[in-house]
Parts: sequence; structure tokens; C-alpha cells
Amino acid sequence: MTDDLTIRVERSFTAISPQSWSRLSAASKTCKTLAYNPFVSHAFLSALEESGSADAETGWLGHHLLLETERGELIGALPGYLKNHSQGEYVFDHGWADAFERAGGRYYPKLQCSIPFTPATGPRLLVAEGLQRLPVQSAIAESLKEIVRRLGVSSAHITFVPDDEIGVFEMDGYLHRTDQQFHFINEGYANHEEFLETLASRKRKALRKERRAALENGISIDWLTGRDLTERIWDQFFKFYMDTGGRKWGRPYLTRKFYSLIGERMADDILLVMAKRNGRYIAGAINFIGGDTLYGRHWGCIEEHPFLHFEVCYHQAIDFALSKGLKRVEAGAQGEHKLARGYLPVTTHSAHYVAHAGLRRAIGDYLARERADVEQMSELLSEHSPFRKGERQQDD
Repeated sequence: MTDDLTIRVERSFTAISPQSWSRLSAASKTCKTLAYNPFVSHAFLSALEESGSADAETGWLGHHLLLETERGELIGALPGYLKNHSQGEYVFDHGWADAFERAGGRYYPKLQCSIPFTPATGPRLLVAEGLQRLPVQSAIAESLKEIVRRLGVSSAHITFVPDDEIGVFEMDGYLHRTDQQFHFINEGYANHEEFLETLASRKRKALRKERRAALENGISIDWLTGRDLTERIWDQFFKFYMDTGGRKWGRPYLTRKFYSLIGERMADDILLVMAKRNGRYIAGAINFIGGDTLYGRHWGCIEEHPFLHFEVCYHQAIDFALSKGLKRVEAGAQGEHKLARGYLPVTTHSAHYVAHAGLRRAIGDYLARERADVEQMSELLSEHSPFRKGERQQDD
């Protein structure tokens, strides 16, 4: 760290002013360096904390790294949390924790530098607009290792790191991990039908049939955003979230207050795709609208209907993205079933700093094998894409 720059840890995100945070690239729609990412916005991160979704009581104790000038001006940041568990992260390290603790080590607490409950790639090394990015990013990455040593924790994990940041961490000695998601890439399609024309005939017919079947039984679809997102609508969507989330995870992560806060602060960045039957909503999916990407997050329902999940979460997301000229749809973690619906395998990245030399070597050996496996699987899946041969190559 140079004499005129300091790094400090802020435990409360609400103590960071929205004005200073909005100077960071991708955190505000006014920044031009990177496309706006709603998950690194002050509105989203503060809502997680204020709603009790991500706070000390749920095991997400804020440890946000702030790089400041001697005048206190924020020029760089890395959102982070001190954690005593590995829940809500989507990049699994339970095996590492178990192995280290069986060997007599203490894995928790650890530092988790990510967006809670959000498996979406986005900027982690945030830099103020107008500054050279690499020097600031490198300073933050180096400072994070010092924070690990200062706190005496086992490790720091930066997950869902974009392609243009993972090299910064690797140069500073972090371990590199890869995984796989499925994204829809907009190749300039005018509408969903034009996209379908790029698919093999059999796949195209199957998807048309699937979409018709999903809307049988008198089901219709509404897109709700902005002023449509009333407290009554949030009540209905939260019921879907609690029903499906309770069955899937046991304990849903997000509180009802969280939805009120994001509805109040970032309604224009939110799309609810809601399915209606007999005059009432029976299912819905929440999406966040970025500068060039639609991010699908989670869905829920109170009635089961064939193919409705695919329609609400995947087909409708493509329809909306194409209507707004967005470049990509990220539909969340896992799900090879997305491949048949035009979502292609894309490599995701995370960076890991492990303080203990022996554990670091063991994890490094494991990750080298895992990266090779991920690459091989991605190649195999790409061969089974629904596109006509030669129409579309893997996006990585």
C-alpha cells in the first residue's frame, strides 16, 4: 500500500455512503467503464444487510474492504463477509473444511468475498470510474491477503469472478477454481422465433410444443417491473419463494423485508415473471436487469403444472432479453436441462487464498484436476447443444 492510500474494513454496509459507492464502476448506471451490475449496487447490498438476510445473526458479518485516499475518498472496494459456515455460496468448500479440521486445523471463520446468495458472475475488484483499473485491483487483492493474516482466519474466497479479474488474483498467488453455468447468448435475434430458427429442427419443434403445453389449463404470463411491484405483489411472490425454497433448501435465505427494500430502491432493475390461472398468480420468477444482462435468480409456485418452470424461468427470460436488446441471460447455478433450451455451457471462476501452506498445496493439486474435468465436461456438453451444427460455438 502506498503512503497516500489506505485499506480499511467496514463491517456495516449501511455506513458506506451511496454517493461514494456509486463512483465505483458497474455499481451505478452512470458509470461508463463497465456495464451496470445490480448485485454490486449500494441498493442491493444494503438491502441484504438491513433486511436481516445477510448479517451477523445469519453468519454473514460484513468485512468490506475499502481502498481510500488520505482524504478518505473511496477509490476501490471488495465486498466481503466473515463467515462461520459455507451456506448460501454456491461454490462448495465443505470438503476442504472437513479435511482441514480432521487434520487438526480450524477452517472457520473464513472470509467470503461475494454477493450473498447470488451465483452470478460480476465485478469483485471495484474501481472508481476514471482510474487505471489494474493498479487499484492489484492493491485490493494484495491487501486482502494481509487482512487474512491480520484476522488470523484460514482463508479468503472470491467467487463468481469475471474473466478480466481472475488473472489479477492469479498473479498475486491465489488459487484458481473453475465451474460451469449455462447462459443464453443473444446473437442479435429480433425475437424468440428468430432464435428458434437457429436450432436443429427436432429441438425447435420440441421447444414450441413445450411452450404451448406450459400455458395449457388457462395459464397466462405477466411481466411486472417498476411501479407494478406493489407490496401485494411481493406478498404473493414471497409465498412462492417460501414454499419452493423451504422444500429445496430447508430454510430460505431471504426475508420478506428484503423484497420490500429492493422494491423501494431498485424496482426498475427487477423483472417478475408471474404465471396466472383463474384470476390469481400461481408461480413466479425474479430476475434482475443489468446494463447488458438479465440475471435469473429464483422461482416458486403454489401449483404444479408441466413445463411451467421452464416457461417462467427460461423461455420468458429469453423473450424479455430479446425485447430489450440485452446480450445475455444468466439463469443461475447448475442445470444441464437448460442446454436443450438454448443456454450454453460457460466457465465460471473463483479465486482462493489459503494461509496454511499444506492445505494450500493440497487444494491447488485438487483444483488442477478439477479445472481439467470442467473443461472436458464443457466440451462434451457443447457437442450436444440444440443449435444446428456450425451455428453456434461455445461461449467461454
